[in-house]
Amino acid sequence: MTDTVVIAVANQKGGVGKTTTAVNLGAELAARGKSTLIIDLDPQGNASTGVGCPVKGRDATSYDVLAGRYDLQQARTGTSIDNLSLIPSTPDLSSGDIDFSTRPDRIRLLKAAIDRLNDQSYVLIDCPPALGLLTVNALVAADSVLVPLQAEFYALEGLSQLLMTVREVRQGANPALRLDGVVLTMYDGRNNLSQQVEADARATLGELVYKTIIPRNVRISEAPSHGLPVTMYDPASTGSRAYKAFADEFLNRQKEMQQ
Repeated sequence: MTDTVVIAVANQKGGVGKTTTAVNLGAELAARGKSTLIIDLDPQGNASTGVGCPVKGRDATSYDVLAGRYDLQQARTGTSIDNLSLIPSTPDLSSGDIDFSTRPDRIRLLKAAIDRLNDQSYVLIDCPPALGLLTVNALVAADSVLVPLQAEFYALEGLSQLLMTVREVRQGANPALRLDGVVLTMYDGRNNLSQQVEADARATLGELVYKTIIPRNVRISEAPSHGLPVTMYDPASTGSRAYKAFADEFLNRQKEMQQ
């Protein structure tokens, strides 16, 4: 699996555009010819819905993979998007923190599964909005963490908690884990608060904050109900153009890191 790049898309705060970012980045990587797998590790299953996987079609899930019932090759399902496949999620996963807590290898369940995968360019893990066992599994398995950060008052406060968890994982189970970067989401340029959050984030984190900003856009909100990323639902929308630009910037960063 040496050529596979594994990205955990994480933020313990809900409603920050985490799943939307995972789905649209995955779709854009696939559109650029990168073989991409999204692992839905959120019991809400929103990433599964966002790429058009109906609940009735989720026979093998991320819970099954963690439980060892299936490997990733067996569990993944195709999507309507070329080069993009999915490990879906169902509410069964909500008991994962308890069900797997007694396993001696409990923080490495996902890493063990991904280590057996050898045919993907990118694996994106859509983490749940919590810093429990599921998110720790993602961080242990990942090469880096991508953090969607909503442009609102409590954003940076929540980010510090996530960064502490990343630091703990780095000191123990995954010393190579790095922060890929922070992408500002749900940004309203007319709003002084959005501008202040951006200024604070850039002052605190510098180059880690992506130049591309994802705006508030009704098309981004509508797209999941059609089982499509916004980049396919309305390619001309401002939200779609932002995610395309973000994917370009993301790939440029990946190229720089590999040099």
